[in-house]
Parts: sequence; structure tokens; C-alpha cells
Amino acid sequence: MTQVSNTVRFVLDSKIVEAQGERRTTTVLDYLREQLQRTGTKEGCAEGDCGACVVMVGELNAAGNGVDYVPVNSCIQLLPTLDGKSVKTIESLKKADGSLHPVQDEMIKCHGSQCGFCTPGIVMSLVNLVQVLPSPSRQQITDSLSGNLCRCTGYTPIIDAAFKAVEKKSELKLDDHADVALLKEIQRAHTPTLTLDGDIIVQPVVRTKKGNEFVSPATLAEVADYLLKNPTTTLLAGSTEIGLQVNKKFSRPEHIMYLGNVAELRQVTETAQAWRMGAAVSLTQVETLIAKAYPDFAEVLRRFGSPPIRSTATLAGNIANGSPIGDSMPCLMALGASLVLRRGDKKRKVLLENFYTGMKKNVMEAGEFIEAVELPKPVAGQVFRAHKVSKRFEQDISATCAAISYTLQGGKLSGVKLAYNGLAPSPCRAPKLEAVLEGKSPTAVKAADLDAAITASFTARDGLRATWAYRALVARNLVIDFIEEQKEVA
Repeated sequence: MTQVSNTVRFVLDSKIVEAQGERRTTTVLDYLREQLQRTGTKEGCAEGDCGACVVMVGELNAAGNGVDYVPVNSCIQLLPTLDGKSVKTIESLKKADGSLHPVQDEMIKCHGSQCGFCTPGIVMSLVNLVQVLPSPSRQQITDSLSGNLCRCTGYTPIIDAAFKAVEKKSELKLDDHADVALLKEIQRAHTPTLTLDGDIIVQPVVRTKKGNEFVSPATLAEVADYLLKNPTTTLLAGSTEIGLQVNKKFSRPEHIMYLGNVAELRQVTETAQAWRMGAAVSLTQVETLIAKAYPDFAEVLRRFGSPPIRSTATLAGNIANGSPIGDSMPCLMALGASLVLRRGDKKRKVLLENFYTGMKKNVMEAGEFIEAVELPKPVAGQVFRAHKVSKRFEQDISATCAAISYTLQGGKLSGVKLAYNGLAPSPCRAPKLEAVLEGKSPTAVKAADLDAAITASFTARDGLRATWAYRALVARNLVIDFIEEQKEVA
């Protein structure tokens, strides 16, 4: 068990690496490049946008006989999150006989690289894809590359290389059988450490001389106990926000708690009425879970960010961050989602629409955290629509995202729930617009009435992503589009 203070242990190419004496906020990228001389992995943007730094991070699978990988932007991931896991870099792909992985080989043959700076990240994104999809479609290939920016080659030869590579199906899977035993050796404890009096001790992965800590608990009880004792702790899940603060603002929180090893927070349970998603469930998992029930929501999540972002970012993290342009919240609000909040042993449930009290402010008390998100399943006759408007279609910040849920009763809109981001200091429902729609047939809804409701509901303000005039027009037109298909049915 890895409870050695100030030592991060992970597996790299069938060897255990012990990183000692590193700062809690050292990024995976910096450690790979500066301490291990794995310089194939590049720093481009240092904010998870360009993909030059993509590596694969693995954990033991559920059966304990293999490794499950996800693509990760190493520039924004903190080194202590690797404790108990494995890593594959571009250098890991070279075989013992010196031959290249099929993706690398075909990138050369198809002229998929010019300056080569972005190429390692592109290769790692594609190699990760073929670990789980040995015969990907063109859409799946392009989706996997949505977070890899290439400025000089163009994507046609890269996509050609991917198709050529997957013809060599027997060579696509990485040989990681030697890593399994090592991962079992360094896996983190699954139970909390207790004092002789039965009190919980959360063992730090890294502790500084000043007493600042990076902790990685395994149970909900540890999370709750630590937050009661240290209520200003920074909670770390996907690091898609905290990694930016570390790189761009040089943030150094006194206490950091990583939630990625808490089994209860990674669970999804369901009833006939709803899904209960733990706070550490990734956006990739959520996207897969709700794809059939709410395809528009899944598409909003697909455009949320690249696969390396979605593989680590969490739904609860997006909610807790509380950005005015958070993409998941309008969808969740329109669907009546609620949050399970916990402080110590006490829990309470709060509708997401009642969670925010202002810009990046919410109802949580000191020491309280999001334990789970509960999302109702669709009911008979329910219509759900959502769409995100942004300057760039892939991987961009919203001008606005709108979502609506309703049923048709006797040809009239009923049970309307409409929510937006980007129009107010926090994502919110739009009750005045809902009132315009409620009880009316889709053909009776007038644009002028929607415009008046938008004016009455929101304070006009221009932003970096769009003027108010544009946002207000889009907000109205999205509603019209959402009910337009019902006009055609009527």
C-alpha cells in the first residue's frame, strides 16, 4: 500500500517510478519532461486545449487482470494523482525490437506530420482510441482528435494514417501484462487508516514542511471527515479547472483532496425513475449513460471538450465550479436534476435550479460537498431538446447553451422547463419564458412575446463571447427551434 509520505508511486513501462520530494502542484507533464527526460510529450498551451501533451493513464480493470486507459492532458494533471496508476507516453510505444506502433508507422507513410510538435499527442490520442475500438469509424477517429491541434499538416493524412493503422488489428493492443502485478503492488488502500481510538487518519500522498497536504482518500467517510477538519480544502477531480489555476495563476492551495480514488464517488446506480451519478463520475461516462435517453444532452457533452478533457472532467465538478457558461447545467436544470450534498454524516438534497446564489456562489456550507447528482429518466411523451452555440463548433466556450423539457397535452405545451447559460451570473431556469410557452400550442407562440420575456428576465450585458443583442436573439431562436418540430406534427 502506498502510504509513504512525499512519495508518488506509479508504473511506467513495466517499472515502478517513485517520485519523491516533488511539489504537490507539479504537473505530470513537467515531471515527465524534466525528471524522466520523456521529452516526446510536449507543452503547447498549458491549459488542455492543444493536445500536444496527451499521454495515457491506466488503472487496473474491474477483473484485476488488465489495464483500462484514458487519454489525459498531462499539462493540467497534478503528479500526485498518478499515485497507484500507470502511464504510457509516446516513448512507451516503441517495441523491444525497435519497431513502431502501427499508428506511428502509418503517420510516417501517410505524411501525417510536418513540424512534428503536435504529432506525439495525436499519436497517443489515436493509440488510446484503438485500445477500445480496434475498428473505429471516421466519426470516432475525428472525435478522438478533436482535442489535438495541428496547424501545419492538415487532418486528411492523419485520418488516412488512422485507417491504415487499424488494418493491423493484431498489433494495436499495447502489451501491458507486466504492469498488472506492479499495479497491484502499488495500489492505494481501499479502507481508511484509523487511530487506536477509531478516529480516521487521512494519509497524505505529499506533505510539505509547512503542513500543506495533498491527500487521496479511498472512502466517503474520509472525505467527509477531512473536510470537517479542513473546510477550505480544494477538491480535485478532473483538474480541468485547478490545473489552469496552477499553470496560469500559479495557485498553490494549502490543502488539496483528490477524489478520483473514492470508489463510492465513481459509482452509478439507477432506479426505474432516475440515475444517481457519484461526484467523481467522468463526463465520458455520463455521455455514454444518457446517450439513448437524451441524445441532445449527449451531444452537448460531446462538444464540451476533447476526449482527454471529458475522460477526467466530472459532472459534479462542472456544477461545483459554477461558471456562468457551464454547459451541463442548463440540460440538468431542464430535466429537474438534483444534488445530494453531504457534510459530515448529514445529507440533504437540493434541486440544481436552487443551488446557485450568484456568480460562482452556491448554497453549500463550509465542509459540505457534492456526493452525487440525481438525474430523472424520461417519462412517456417527454420532449427534451438542447443546443450549444459557440464561435467554434468543437471544444469552445458557449455564447449560450439552452435546454428545454416539455410534453404535449392536447396539442399544447405542458410542464415546460427551460434553462440557459451565458445570460445571467449563473446558469438558471427562465420562468418568464416558461410562462409564455406553458399551455399554448406551438403555433400560438410568438417571437415578440419571447423577446419581451427575455428582456424582463435578464440584465443586458455584452461579453467576450458575444454581444447581448446576439445572445438574446439566439436565446429566442433556440426556443422557436425547439418547438418547431411540434408545429410540424400539429
